[in-house]
This record gives sequence, structure tokens and C-alpha cells, in this order.
Amino acid sequence: MGGLVAGVVAAVSTGVLPLEVSYTVTDELTVGVEHVWPLALLPVVVAVLAYLVFRNPNTERAASRRSRQLLFASRILVATLLVVGAMGPYTVQTRETPGEPTVTLLTDESASMAPYDNVTERLAEDIEATGVPVTAATVATGTDSRVGDGISANLQENGTVVLVSDGQVTDGRSLGVAAEDARRLNATVSAVEPDADRTERAVAVRGPTTASVGLETEFTVSLTGVAADESAPVTVTIDGEQIESDRLAGGEALTVAHTFEERGPHRVTARVDGEDAYERNDVFYHPVRVVEKPKVLYVSGGGYPLQSYLADLYDVTNASSVPADLEDYRAVVVQDRAAGRIGNVSALQEYVIDGGGLVVVGGDNAYESGRYNESAVSSLLPVEVGNATGGTTNVVLTIDISGSAEEGLSTQKAIALSVLDQLGDRNRVGVVAFTGEAFRIADVQRLEGNREVLADRIRRLETGRGTDIAVGLLGANDLLGQRQGTVILLSDGLDSPDRPAAVASQFGSEGTRVISVGAGDRVNEGLLRTIARESGGSYFAADETNRLRLLFGGASRQFEGENLTIVNRGTFITSGVTLAADPGQANRVAMKPGADFQVATPDGTPAIASWRFGLGRVVSVTSYAEDGTLGGLLQPPDSLVVTKSVNYAVGDPSRGRTGVLDPGPVRVGERTTVVYRGADPPEVENVSFRRVGDERFQGEFTPREAGYGGIENATYAANYPVEYGRLGVSTELSGLVTATGGQFFQPDEGERIAELARQQATRVRSVRDTWGWVALLGAVLLFAAEIIARRVQVYRGRTSLESGLP
Repeated sequence: MGGLVAGVVAAVSTGVLPLEVSYTVTDELTVGVEHVWPLALLPVVVAVLAYLVFRNPNTERAASRRSRQLLFASRILVATLLVVGAMGPYTVQTRETPGEPTVTLLTDESASMAPYDNVTERLAEDIEATGVPVTAATVATGTDSRVGDGISANLQENGTVVLVSDGQVTDGRSLGVAAEDARRLNATVSAVEPDADRTERAVAVRGPTTASVGLETEFTVSLTGVAADESAPVTVTIDGEQIESDRLAGGEALTVAHTFEERGPHRVTARVDGEDAYERNDVFYHPVRVVEKPKVLYVSGGGYPLQSYLADLYDVTNASSVPADLEDYRAVVVQDRAAGRIGNVSALQEYVIDGGGLVVVGGDNAYESGRYNESAVSSLLPVEVGNATGGTTNVVLTIDISGSAEEGLSTQKAIALSVLDQLGDRNRVGVVAFTGEAFRIADVQRLEGNREVLADRIRRLETGRGTDIAVGLLGANDLLGQRQGTVILLSDGLDSPDRPAAVASQFGSEGTRVISVGAGDRVNEGLLRTIARESGGSYFAADETNRLRLLFGGASRQFEGENLTIVNRGTFITSGVTLAADPGQANRVAMKPGADFQVATPDGTPAIASWRFGLGRVVSVTSYAEDGTLGGLLQPPDSLVVTKSVNYAVGDPSRGRTGVLDPGPVRVGERTTVVYRGADPPEVENVSFRRVGDERFQGEFTPREAGYGGIENATYAANYPVEYGRLGVSTELSGLVTATGGQFFQPDEGERIAELARQQATRVRSVRDTWGWVALLGAVLLFAAEIIARRVQVYRGRTSLESGLP
């Protein structure tokens, strides 16, 4: 109470009486008074009592001085107690109090749950038998799996939600967003591990929908399933003719290669046989339109092996320079030509802007040696010419310290420190941390001499509440200010996708790219890839951060290796590619902001880079052998990266086709968009076209049956709804449970679920107790005791009523 009294005395001495005074004794206890003004009465009461007690009595039997002193002390104490009671003393204590436990049992009755035993009713009875009430709700039915929406809609503060589901979400908010909603309400989401009592399989085909005549095309046939460990026969037919047969278990796949010899629409169909829950997902239909080999213009000054390599894949026209008319070509490949010998660069620019493809292959006469930096061709390229790698770059590390990352914060810090270690000393680096708001941890500063300071600040980071990746990105942008730079986002990606993707897209338009790194025990890789893609950046898994040396390493921190290295594995050019060669030479270039860094040389120089320019696509290949050729890049397995680089530039071989275009993936029961190019759209039953651009119309249709179909000159394949292909327990489900502090239960563990609900309902709250009545009661008892004592003294003759005492 010393702090409380001192505060009151100080307030009185300054003439200011606060309405309320409190003092925190410990984290769990606060003491205080509601009013201070009664203290002002205490000096008046003391003065009056002193006058009444010690005045000269007009009687011979006056009380002794000792009696008067005792009475004065007694009355002062009574007065003090009355004043304290009038001040309204109170205490506030933090206590754990039991609440009213409830369990919300959410059931998923969507199609993907067919292989599992329905345990909801039995589980609810077991929980209620313990005295805990259960509220049951169905969050998904049929082909509509909005499980995330159902969880969020049924959350209650400090409540317990138990999900009976495989966690497969086909629409609505993700489980990651639902986890954030639960954390805001201090609610837990637990899950019951489903027991499969039936087998279910689903077959699918992945591959191109457009192919070229005479070229081998690959398709991947995969099988997913529940209780599908035993293999089942899978057959693949093309245009009704069986070309492959094998046995696959759940999670396995096979690759089918086929060369189409005729133009037009073709049908690739996969079927799995065997008894299971559904028949509709035992067949998958994949349409392919085969077109003539794309026409490619090859421009060079000599007989390089690349010319014959391309001639086997495309309809190649050779030239020593770029002509004025490029309309017939799907791509232009320029190899080892100086800027002054390329030809009509203006026509090339217009061609790419209008949607054409360009591949520029380096050599002793190209790029910096060919004075590209003095030519308009440099504006087309995804690389700066003549700059060595390892320059100064502004980098902001943006670290997710939200509640969703709490369990893996030590992992997050370790990854952040690893990323910091990859950056070269010449880079300028700042640090931002974020939860639901952004925090400036360190301003952008030269890394040389400040590396340990930044590392120490990263180690000191602590978790907070809420996740808003968009806010973190905007905080990083504020830290960059007017400087162009790169944001390295370290997050688990557990956030709603719309705002972060929109912010990243804005960054990309302003020249700031985002490199996202999946950090945490559970990562929403899809969102992090979207953020990187929208900004023109790259995505890295946590174990791939050493590749950042290629982007920001500098001369002292280069990537260690002897061959070319894939920097970004998630792109069209690099997916499925294995590199074993190192041609040994490379032109001196550096990445432009917004370009995709695909492949690097051992010293970190961009070997292959790409970007979109206007409506077209451009690829720079700067690595070459000592003799000016591509060396080992034209030999398997490396040759695939050359093929895919040119295919990327070619784009859609049927580009420019008129009429009704082939729609994309089509699912039974889902609206599908179809596009018509031409002056006047046709009249098609159940499809109403509307104009969306110059000679471009758009319509919609909804297929009702699975199989192949057609609209005018377009073909499509309608497959089973997505719900029938999402089989097995989702990996996101365990992340949801972990992030909200829930648990996994077996179907017979109703008592454990009830106990968790009781623990969750126990809450910590502040309890306020008033103690003024104690002071008042003490004053009354003391006054009564003093009166009684005086009466006893009179009765014994030791004093008299005429003693002069009040």
C-alpha cells in the first residue's frame, strides 16, 4: 500500500484529488480506492475531536489526561475507518473460473467422405453422456465442400469445434483462413480421424491439350484413393485404341508417350477397374487438338547444331537476319548475332508486343559483345546487358510472426537467419515483421558490417496475434520507400488469398518483386506461389534458400556447384528438367526486375531467364560452350530445358485460330466459359454469346454428363466433379488442428473430447471485490466497544458520567 498512499499524499499536496487511485501489486492483484475526496475531511475531523476531548472541563470530576488520550486515539481510529469506507477500497484479482463447456460437432457429408464410416451420431451420444452438451451441424454435402466456411460459421468464443471430415475443401475459404478465425475467438478446432471401411479410387490425366503433328507428346496418368493400397488395373486409350495398360495403387502414376500423325481433335481416355464406392470417377477424359508443327524462324550467322535440333521439332525457316514480315512465325530464335546483324529490330519489337515469341541465344558475338545495350533489342530482353551478378540490391526481409506461425517460430527464425546468410555484403537489407500489423525491425542498410546486428534482431522476434500478409507486404514497401528492390517474404501462407495477391500484383507493376519462402510447420504453398507469380518473383521451399545466393550472393557468397543450377523449379521451362551440363561460358548479364530467373551458372550468372513482353514471351539463353555452341545443353537430359524454352516462346500453337475455341477444364455440373473469335458468333443451343472485345465473344454452358462433346468446331471433355477426385485426408487438416491448439481423436474417444471442452471453457477473468463495508463494520464495532468499555468503568466506579468526555 506504500505506493498507493504515496500517490494520494502527492495528489493532496498539489491540490489535485483524482477520482480513483489504483496500484498494481502483482500481475494477478491490483488494489485501489474509488474516491479520494473523503481524505480532505480527515484533518477537519481530527481538529474537532481534539477540541472536544482536550478542552478544559467545568467539573471537579474531570477525566484524567491518560483517559482523554485513549479516547482521542479511539475516535481518530473510528474516523479513519469511516473515511476509508467512504473512499470505496477495492481489489481486482485474476482468477481461473470454470465456464459452461459445449462441443460443436461438424459433419462432412460430401462425396469424398463415402469411403468412411459415419460416426457423428455415436460420437455425439458419447460426449453427451459425460454431461457436455453437443450441437451438431452439417458443413458439406454432395459435391459442395465448403468446410472452411462451415467451421468459421460455427465458431464461438472459447468454444470447441470437432470436425468429422477428410478436410478436402472444393470451394469457399480455406482451412488456413478458418484457423485464423478460430484463433481470434480463442476457439479450438479438433478432428476425428476417419476410419475407411470402403475402397475408393479416382483416375486422372494431366498433359497438354494442344500438340504438334509428328512430335512425341507425354501424358501422366495418376491414381488417388482411400484404402487403395492394393493395385488396380489401369488402361489408357487414344481415339479408342489401347496404348498402355498397367496396375497402379493409390498415389502412383504412369507416363504415356504418344506421337500424333493426324491433325484435328483426339481423345486420351484413362480407366481404372475394380470395385469401389463410385463409378463416375473411374474414367477420365482428356481432349487434345493436334496442329501442324509451329513455324519458327531461326536467325544465325553459321551452322550451329541448334538449327538441326530445332528442325526435328518445328517447321524451321533459316535466315541470317530478321525480316520485316514475321506474321507466319510462332517464334523467332536468334543465336549469337551482334545487334547490328540481327536485322529488322523494329519489326521484331512489334512482333513480340503483338504476341510473338523470341529466344535469344548467346555467344561470343551476342549480348555485351554484340552491343545489345546500344540497341533497341535490349528492351525486349529479361536481362540487363553488361552487368555482372552480385551488384547492390535493396532487400526487405518480411517475416511472419503471427499466431499461425507460433508453433514453428523457431523454424521461422532459423530460415530467416539462413536467408540472411545467403545475401552478399553489398546488398542493402531491412527487416519487417508482421502479424495483423507490420513492425519495422530494422531500416534498410548495407549488410556489410551490420549482418550480426540484423541477425540479433531476428533472434529476438516474438509471436503476435493475427495474420495479414498484405499488411506485411505493404510494410515492406513502406520500408523501401522510393527505392526499387526485392521483398523476401517468409511465411506459412495461412491467410486468405485475395488481398496478398492483389498487393503483389501492384508490386509487380511498380517493379518490386516478391520472393516467397515457405516457412513453418505447415505451409500454404499455393498462396505463396501466387504472391511470387503476381509480382514477377519466385517461390522457394524452406530447404531451397541456398538458391538465394544465385540472386543476391555477390562474389563472396556464390552458390556452390559445378553444373548449371535450376533457380526456380515451379515454372513451365524448368518443371521436370534435370541438368547435368555446364557449357563453361556465359555472357555478362544481370536479371531485370520482374523477370523469371530460371537457370544459373555455377558462379550465379543468369544462364536462362524469361519474361512476358507485351503479349509475347521472351527467353534469354546466355550460357554457351567454348566453340560457340550450346555444348551439353543439346544432349539429354539437359536438352529438355532447350525444348521447353522454345516451347514457352511459341506459346499456344493454335494462337490466332478463329471460331469457337476449345474450353479449358470442364466439370460436370459446373459453369464453363467458352470463347468465340470472329465477326459473328454462331447460334448454339444452351449457349448465349456476348461481346467482350473486338471480334471476341464469350458464353457459358453447364455440362450434365461426363464424356466428350463439341460446340461448333471446338471439342471438350466433361469429367467428374472435383469433389470425386479429392480423396484421402487433406494435409491442411493437421495444420488447422495444430494451429488452433486442437487434437486428433479416434471415433470412440468421446470422453476425451468432453474433457478438452471443459479445459477450453475454463477461462481467466478479472474479479473485482469491494472492501468498504469492512472498514465501516470495523468503525461501528470499535465505537461500540469503546462505549461499552466506558460504561463498565462507570459501573465499577473508576469514572463518572460527569467526567467531561464527549
